[in-house]
Order: sequence, then structure tokens, then C-alpha cells
Amino acid sequence: MESIVIVGSGLAGYSVAREVRKRDRAARLVVVTADDGHFYSKPTLSEAFRLGAPVSELSSRTAEGMAVQFKGEVLTGARAECLDLASRTLDTSKGELVYDKLVLALGAEPVRMPLDAASLAHVFTVNDLCDYRRFREAANGKKVVAILGAGLIGCEFANDLVDAGFHVKVIDIADAPLSRLLPSPNGVYMHAALQLAGVEWHLGTGVQAIEGRDEGVQIRCTDGESFDADIVLSAIGLRPRTLLAREAGLAVAHGISVDAALRTSDPHVYALGDCAEVHGLWLPYIAPIGPAAKVVAANLTGDASVVRYAAMPVIVKTPACPSIVCPPPIGVHGAWDTESDDAGVQSLFHDTAGLLRGFALNGAHTERAIVLAQAMPMLLA
Repeated sequence: MESIVIVGSGLAGYSVAREVRKRDRAARLVVVTADDGHFYSKPTLSEAFRLGAPVSELSSRTAEGMAVQFKGEVLTGARAECLDLASRTLDTSKGELVYDKLVLALGAEPVRMPLDAASLAHVFTVNDLCDYRRFREAANGKKVVAILGAGLIGCEFANDLVDAGFHVKVIDIADAPLSRLLPSPNGVYMHAALQLAGVEWHLGTGVQAIEGRDEGVQIRCTDGESFDADIVLSAIGLRPRTLLAREAGLAVAHGISVDAALRTSDPHVYALGDCAEVHGLWLPYIAPIGPAAKVVAANLTGDASVVRYAAMPVIVKTPACPSIVCPPPIGVHGAWDTESDDAGVQSLFHDTAGLLRGFALNGAHTERAIVLAQAMPMLLA
């Protein structure tokens, strides 16, 4: 009986487990997770206030329930500490596991602010359900939330928290929200819409220090401005978890390097999700996970398969400013063409050959997203 070990209990890890079980009833399946192994929808964390969802209802299944579903084992509270490729063993904080094939679904981790330990003691991050539980508990009874970072997660939380009645202050070194995803006109539109909803922007400045006060914190910015908040949420970005793979000797670029079969530089080890980089593409979004899980499961059970990605638009969960963006691939040269009207903003990116390679839509223009995505070439063929 073949033993398949999956490291990570997020959507990527559990999706592989379920897909494998559809194809192989006999294989031993073990999911290893450092947390409690509950299954939940990660995107709902940044809109849970708006949805009126208490923390207790965000999890749809316990680890035990997931183990029953895919007819395997879930080893909770087990940190993956060392991977030996030669002996095919994984050392965890709860003991050693021997595998025939291994799947790394390690996800990504929050980028930490370059602040001193005293400042960081007042900062929360939300990257999983356990983090979110701590943040919700800390936010209970508070009024003013400072968010560090005006990227995708920062903007989504800003909208959700302001809708819940918090006074939200967002700080970012960029001059506009979502500066890495949106062209300037779309960012300006997002800025105005969220400001109208109640978000207070502090852009073009960084955080120098965060000092504790009796009832909260004082944030000192690099431009000399200071202001108070009750609680701080850091959302300055994510980076793939690659340490386990790197120390084992697997090829790592920005993420764990995999080919179109989602196979790493070791033929017995696969990787997918936020920890993996497929032919130079790092796609830390939900959409690629389903197709990737099916490909990994096929290869684990003896059927050769490779992943193909169509254009995958990203829906920004900001009800105050409906937005969908499909960034052009890195390295593709071209130019943005923008149209603005009372309905919103539409920006289209055409490459030097005139092909549509990306778009950013705000407001009513989001209705065009499906048609535009279908008109674009495959992201990975």
C-alpha cells in the first residue's frame, strides 16, 4: 500500500487528498498540519464582518471530519521540521513519517514589518483561521483599527472593518491602494470609493515605530505624522514558505520550483498552491488550486498530467468599489489604455503585438471580466 504524505491543511492540501481518494481507494493518505486542521474558506476571513459570520461558524469541518471525508489521517499540531529526500522521511514535531510520495502545500506566510520587537508586539496578522480568531478577540470592543498595507488583503479588510463600524486608518508607502495590481487611474478610483465609505488613508509614508499606550498604540510614520489606534493589523504582503524545501535541497526560486506536472526537482515530491512556482509563475490566489490539485492527484496515482492555466481574474472583495483585475504576465511588454466614466474605470493592457494580456475593472465595468478573460491567451499552455 503506497503512503502519500501531504504537508498542509489549507485548500491546496485537502483538495489533493480528496482528489487522490477519488482515484485510489487503497493508498494511505496522511495530511500533516501545524494547526488544528479545520477546513474553512480563507477568502471569507476578509469579509466575515460584512457577512455577519461569527468565528465559530467560519469552519465547515474539523480535522476529524476531513479525515472521514477523504478516508485518511490528519496529524494536527505537527510542525514539519526536516525532510530527507534520500530516505523519503519527514520529521515532524510529533515524530517521523515515511512516504512513498510527498506533497508540499505549505502556503505562504505574512511578510513582517522591519520594526523592533516592542513595536511588533502590538501588531496582528491574519493568514489563517487561528490568526483570525486572535484578531477578532483583540478587536472586540475596539473602535480604531490601523491597517499596515493597502494591497489586496489590506483593502479587503479595510472595507469589511469600516462596514462593521470601525474607524479604519490605512498606511502604505505607495501613493495609491493596490499599487502592484491596479494601474494608477483604477487605484485613484479605489482610493476615492473607500474614502467615501469611511476609510482614512495615510499613503506615501511608512511606519517608523508603534508604541504601546494605556488603551492602544501610537503609530509614528516616516513622514513625521503620528496618530493613535486601538489595534494594528499588518497586511503588507505574503511570501511562499520555502524553508523546508530549501533545506532539503529542492530547487527553489521565489517559490518551490515545479514543472507543469507540479513535480519538484525530486521526482517523489510535488508542490502546489501559494508555496509553489510553476515555470516562473507564482500565483497566490484561489483559482489555480483546483486545477493544480487534479494534476497532482493524477500524477500521484500513475496518470501523467500537466497543468494548463487560462487567464485567471482576481476578484477584489471591496463592495464599496467592485473591482476585478487580471494582471499582465511578468515580462510582457505593452501599455495600458484607460477609459473612465460615471460607471467606473476600465483599463486594458495590450502587448506590443496588440494582444490583450491584462485588464483592471472598477464599478459597473466588472461585468465585462468574463468576456475579456476569454479573449486572452492561455497563461500557461
